[in-house]
This record gives sequence, C-alpha cells and structure tokens, in this order.
Amino acid sequence: MLPSIEHRIATELGVEPRQVIATVKLIDEGATVPFIARYRKEATGGLDDVQLRRLEERLSYLRELEERRAAVLASIEEQGKLDATLRAQIEAAETKQRLEDLYLPYKPKRRTKAQIAREAGIEPLAELLLSDPTRDPATEAEAFLNPEAGFEDAKSVLDGARQILMERFAEDAELLAELRERLLADGAIVARVIEGKEDEGAKFRDWFDHREPLAKIPSHRALALLRARNEGVLRVALELAHDEGTTHPCEARIATRFGIRSQGRAADAWLVETVRWAWSVKLSLHLELELIGALRERAEEEAIRVFARNLKDLLLAAPAGNRPTMGLDPGIRTGVKVAVVDATGKLVATDTVYPFEPRRHREPAIAALLELIRAHQVELIAIGNGTASRETDQLVAELMQRHPELKLTRVMVSEAGASVYSASELASREFPDVDVSLRGAVSIARRLQDPLAELVKIDPKSIGVGQYQHDVNQSRLAKMLDAVVEDCVNAVGVDLNTASAPLLARIAGLSAALAENVVAHRDANGSFRSRKALLEVPRLGPKTFEQAAGFLRIRDGDDPLDASAVHPEAYPVVERILARVQAGVREVMGDTRRLRELQAAEFTDERFGEPTVRDILAELEKPGRDPRPEFRTATFRDGIEKVSDLEPGMLLEGVVTNVTNFGAFVDVGVHQDGLVHVSMLADRFVRDPHAVVKAGDVVKVKVLEVDLARKRIALTMKLGEPPAEKSPKPARESTRDPAQKKPQAQARRQNSPRAGAERNKPDGAMADALARALRGNK
Repeated sequence: MLPSIEHRIATELGVEPRQVIATVKLIDEGATVPFIARYRKEATGGLDDVQLRRLEERLSYLRELEERRAAVLASIEEQGKLDATLRAQIEAAETKQRLEDLYLPYKPKRRTKAQIAREAGIEPLAELLLSDPTRDPATEAEAFLNPEAGFEDAKSVLDGARQILMERFAEDAELLAELRERLLADGAIVARVIEGKEDEGAKFRDWFDHREPLAKIPSHRALALLRARNEGVLRVALELAHDEGTTHPCEARIATRFGIRSQGRAADAWLVETVRWAWSVKLSLHLELELIGALRERAEEEAIRVFARNLKDLLLAAPAGNRPTMGLDPGIRTGVKVAVVDATGKLVATDTVYPFEPRRHREPAIAALLELIRAHQVELIAIGNGTASRETDQLVAELMQRHPELKLTRVMVSEAGASVYSASELASREFPDVDVSLRGAVSIARRLQDPLAELVKIDPKSIGVGQYQHDVNQSRLAKMLDAVVEDCVNAVGVDLNTASAPLLARIAGLSAALAENVVAHRDANGSFRSRKALLEVPRLGPKTFEQAAGFLRIRDGDDPLDASAVHPEAYPVVERILARVQAGVREVMGDTRRLRELQAAEFTDERFGEPTVRDILAELEKPGRDPRPEFRTATFRDGIEKVSDLEPGMLLEGVVTNVTNFGAFVDVGVHQDGLVHVSMLADRFVRDPHAVVKAGDVVKVKVLEVDLARKRIALTMKLGEPPAEKSPKPARESTRDPAQKKPQAQARRQNSPRAGAERNKPDGAMADALARALRGNK
C-alpha cells in the first residue's frame, strides 16, 4: 500500500508532511498560491511560490492517479478477474504508466485476432506449445481445427495460437517495464533524411544522418527532430544497437521471460518465431511510440519551463517609472506612429510622421516630435525594435543632439505582441476612437513605463520569449504562463486606483469579472480611500477580500498601511508595534533604525508567528518596495544598424531578448538577434544559461562571426575570445537546431499580422564557425 498523497509529495519535495498537509488544506479551501506563499508561512513552514506550484501540480497528478486507480479496480472486479495479487500490484502502482501496464490485459478493446482465436477454442494449443515445446505444432494443431470460425487448416490454427501468445507477451506488465527501462537506458534516437527531401528540408541538414542516445538528447534538439519528422523531411526512429546476426536484446528478454529457448525441440523454432513477431509487430512499435511520445513530453516540459523563466524575467524587468513618455512604432512607407502618455500612462496625444522613403519629410517629422515633447514635457522616448527601428533611433538621436536642454532618454523597446494588443477587444474598449495602427505606439510607451502592467494585457505566447513554443502542448503552456504572470503581478503588487482590469484580474482571488466590477465601482464612485471599501464592490465577498487585499495598494489613502504589503488581517500586529515604540504609523514607516531594534518574537500571537512579523517589520522599513531592479538602458553603437555593418571583433552593448538551454540571444540593434552559445557566456563551465543572464539584461558582447547569407550572428561574452576565421567550412553537425533558423521576417509573417509577435528564433542562429567548439561543449 502506498503512503498518502501528502506523504508522497513531501518526499518528492524534500519537506515535512505537515507542511504539505497544511498547504493542501489551504488549497482545498480556495486559497491561491501567491496568498499562501506570502501570508501563510506559519502554516506551510515557509514554502515559496516555486515549491507551492510544484506541490499544486503533483497534487493534481496524484489525485488523478487515485481516481484512475479506483476506476481500474472497479473495472477488473466487474469482470470477475481481480485477485489479491493483482489488487496489491495495482494499489502499489506509483505512476499512471505502471497502472495502465497492469490494466492492459483487462482493458476493454475491440475484437482482436487473438480474441477471435480464443473464441474458436485455440488457447489450449497456445498453452500446450509454450509449456511443452517437445510437442509438434503441426500435429497438435490438427485437434483444434474449426472451419466454422475460419480455422480450416493447421496453418491458420497455429497463426491463431501465435496471436494469442503475442498478445500475452505484449500485455505483460513486468516485461513492458523491463523493455522500457532497457530502451530508455541504451536506446538511440536515429534520424535519416527521406529520399528526395534534401533540398526541401535543407534547414534540417545537420540531422540528415544523426544518431543520439535517447537518455541524453536535449529538449531543443528533440523538438527540432520531431518538427522535421512532422514536416516530412526526416524519419525518426528508436533503435537499440546490437551485433548483426545476433538475437535482438529485446527478443532475448521476451524469450527469457517466458522460458523460451532454442534447443532443437519440435516447437522451439515456432516459439522463437513467435517471439520475433511479438517484438517486431507489437512491442517494438508500441514502445517506440510510447517512448518517443514521452521524449516529446519531457522536451515540451523543458521548453515550457524555459519560456516561463524568460517570461518571468521579462515581466519583472525594471520599470522606467511614472514619467511622461513618447512611444514610437517605426515604419517606412506607412510612417512612424507616435503616441504620448502622461506619467500615469494616460494617452494625451497621437500623430504619424513620415521621415523616410518615399516621402522623406525628415525636418517636418523632427519638428512634429519636438512640438509634442515640449507640449507634454516628455522625458522618455520608447522606440519599437521592429522594421526601421534603427533609422527611427537615428532620427531621435538627431533631435536630442539639437536640443540637449530637453534631457531626453531614448530606449529601444521590444514591440513583441504590440500588434496583438492593437487589434484586441481590450484595446478597442480602451481606445475606441484611436486608430489600430496608433495603439501599438501606446503599448510601446507604456511598456517602458511599467513592463508588467502593460504586458499582462497580451497573451503571454505572443510575447516571443519561448523555445519551440508552437510545438508544445498549448493548454499546458498557457496554464504555466498564466501562473507565472499571476506570481509576478502579486510579487510586485498593484495600485488599486490606477490598475487596468486585465492587471487587476491577475491579483490573487480576483477573476476577470470581479476585476471589471472593481473598475466599474471605481469609475462610478471615485478612487478607493481604503482597502475595506473593496467589500462594497458587487460580488466581492470576504474570501476574495482575504486573498486579494494584501496585493492591492492605495497611495495617499486614509490608512498608510493600505499602501504597503501588510495584509489588513495583520493590522493588529502593527498596532502592537506602534504601542511599543509609542509612535504613529507615519513616523514608524521608513524608520530603519527604530524598526531594526525590535525583535519579531515580541509581537507574535496564536495567529501570527515570527515569519509574518518579520515580513511586517521589513515592509514597514521599506513600505511598498518594488522587487524589480533599477532601470537602466543599453546604448547601441552608432553606425551599426544592419547585419552587414557588423565585423568580427567588434565590442557592442546589447539587450538579452531570450534565454534557451543552449545559450542567449542578444539584440545589438541590427534587426537580427545574435546568439551567445552557452560555451561563450562566461570563462567557466555553464550548465544553465539562466544562471548567467536573463531576459532584459544589458550585456557587453564581442562579435565572433557574421554569416550574411543566412543572417546569423555569433557573439561571445568572453571578451578575450578571438573572432572566427573568415571562411570556415560548414560543419555537418552542431548543437544548433535548424528547425528555427527561418529569417526573422518570415517568422513574423507566420506568427502575427505585423512584426513583433515572435521576433526571437531560439535555434539555428549560431554560426558554423563555432561548430567545433559546440561539439566540444555538448
């Protein structure tokens, strides 16, 4: 009998069962992960949001397993085939796979050839030949002829007996487990190009004849091979190496399992052939499909994890803050779209200027921008990084050079997803009278002010920081990304009186409908003066208030604590602290010296322990603190605007746009991200690129090689690294993944109606000059 679900999870997470039991109780009562992580540390023993997400995921899996176990037991019992041994095996099954293996012989299925043979009374012959190989198959088969059932001669009878044994072999749970383990340990994924597909599948040429251990293939390469298979370029199979002329290891294992040996007895040859058929016709295909499917699932999980980590880094990127900002959405023929937002993000002006071909109204464009900047006291200029971004950057640089007194700061901003937002129903409601083409510029301006507040309005999958994001399980991806967004929003907190409905909907306990109710109440009654006023919002009850209140901030409200992360339920603790120091809350908040003299243990009670009191003291010391880093910008090198401007050896500054398992992509201002392979991230061995860089980091890089024909840029953060030779020979193998080396423009056309839906291609951007280095760092 297995331990309880809570004890199994505790063992997996390496925590105490009591922590898991308390957390499960909170989850079942409707508590959210952000709320539990922040405000129930006493109950959970301080489990963080990562542990809690993992716990929640395993809880769901194990509960589904228990439901399936009960269904399996009921089904077999209904068939009258559930004995004590089988029950014990089923009750001890720790995974869904093991459970399904045990259920396989009893699972209702369509009539098989084996079933037809059983109905014709041939099963005793199969049993006889297996148990006594001295019997002659042809002779014994004569006693089982059944013309009415289609078994008119000895050959058809023996074929039926073979089908019965093959099905038995293929449904043996212990054998399946052994063969699966052997293939996992020693099997190899083998890829070969389909004849005639060499030119069509040129982007996959590194894998035209590829073999790699199943146990070692990295997720990104697995997804590349599977994509090539789906596109009809490669055949991908699972093979187990063995010497030619010898028995296949898996056939040998089947024979051993059922005591089949070739000793020259009458039935030995027939039984050995049955084993061969069982492997080649049933088990081989079944296990190949299963294990390649499992490989895909593991690869997808890793790709989703990478996407989630990048998304978290992007959402928690440094905000420029509440400063008047101009957003520029660059374009050439269609012009540069302009939007100005005030310090609160409110749209105050729009325009379109045409400084480039074919109109070339450069001076009028500069004059129009200057007028808007002065009229609205603009401090920041956010420039979208799509088509014509560097030309637009030059235009703004010229304006700034002419007018240094304006003290402007210009920043290149990722416009990924801006087009998705522009055409969304939300944008239509938010800006009903603003042209779709101008809404993108508003988004670009606002995401510089506060990336988190703006990016939550966009489907995370459109932000473009994923690795093979279109190849993975979309519902699983969406669930993971939603959890990331929820954790990020609640970690930062939200201003209750300025937040949009989409942002409020990400707060713990608030649904989209409740968020709309909050905004409607705010519009009808004016700004909230206290958190308690939330209870006046229709359909927002005490439970929702408990979950959400601590993550909502009210600046300049009736109670200063409402601007902090201290939960209203803990205000009595603050009152005890104020009584001890004999001062008002406004005097204490921010008084580091006074607060650090206090001991958390002195203010605990039955409900609030030391972890909560320590959090309260920290929050009083720095009320409403933002966990995001300080805002800083990258400076792109003047004169470097396109790939052809790059030369090996150049030192540049750039922004990390995407981090994968094999390296990081960096925007250096040439409309094509360069790849810093994992081996080039640092002067030490790097197992996980995320340990060195994250999306949004400003980094210094050196150009190693530029491949103009394929628009590939190889970069290094090891600034002493020598550049590549001028004309390296193309390598047949490398660790790059050709499945994602399509030009950026093509990727944009595929994934969004305009540039930016997915600008970073996570594979295939590594130059061939690095092939030898890459092979050495596998």
